Amino acid sequence: MSYAVRDSATMLRRNLKHLRRYPGMMIMALGMPVLLLLLFVGVFGGAMQAGVRGGAYVDYLVPGILLMTVGYGASMTALAVNRDMTEGIIARFRTMAIARVSVLTGHVLGAVLRTVTSATLVVGVALLFGFRPAAGPGGWFATLGLVLLLALALTWLAVAVGLAAKNAEGANLFILLVQVLPFVSSAFVPTDTMSGAVRWFARNEPFTPVIDTLRGLLLGTPAGSVAWIAVAWCAGFAVAGYVWARLLFRRDPAA
Repeated sequence: MSYAVRDSATMLRRNLKHLRRYPGMMIMALGMPVLLLLLFVGVFGGAMQAGVRGGAYVDYLVPGILLMTVGYGASMTALAVNRDMTEGIIARFRTMAIARVSVLTGHVLGAVLRTVTSATLVVGVALLFGFRPAAGPGGWFATLGLVLLLALALTWLAVAVGLAAKNAEGANLFILLVQVLPFVSSAFVPTDTMSGAVRWFARNEPFTPVIDTLRGLLLGTPAGSVAWIAVAWCAGFAVAGYVWARLLFRRDPAA
């Protein structure tokens, strides 16, 4: 276990150093959520306000932007893992005397740190634009916990997709998924305002309970049973992604 922790820390440092070599990845992870926040508050906020019952639209919007922040961070991980896989870096790691799990864990830990940094920036910008959360210390702690759980879930799925994809174009399928699904959820408008089949899908897709739970925690309103549904989705994705990634990492005949 001590070797695994040490090697994971080494891989984490490697991934953090890569941010200096590929600054565009960090700029994308930090900038896109903030850009979306500014766009929907500054440009569409007046029109969107009509569909939100009570409260400022920015208060309604922030939970969805936080989810998309996690999604953008995971997308960058999928591309980074795929680059390591297709350029032979992972094949070299397999021949070294290091803990196998550390190669993947380094990517996951780096992504989680990026996500926390991006989420903090999003909340800071939102406060400047009028975001007024009603959460107490417990609510903020629960919010952080859910964001971290979601980050682990999406990042492990991203690692698995990066390992499975034959090239960057294949990894982009994951990026498309995590970027499009939030738009068909309760992230930007209540699902009640949507039409038939779209409303049913938005209510039952995985991201909606996560967003509704974050909204309840931040605004101090009861989340009810939807919180357990959100945790179940995140835990299920985390376990599925971890198992899938480990199987893909071991399948190479040279392993």
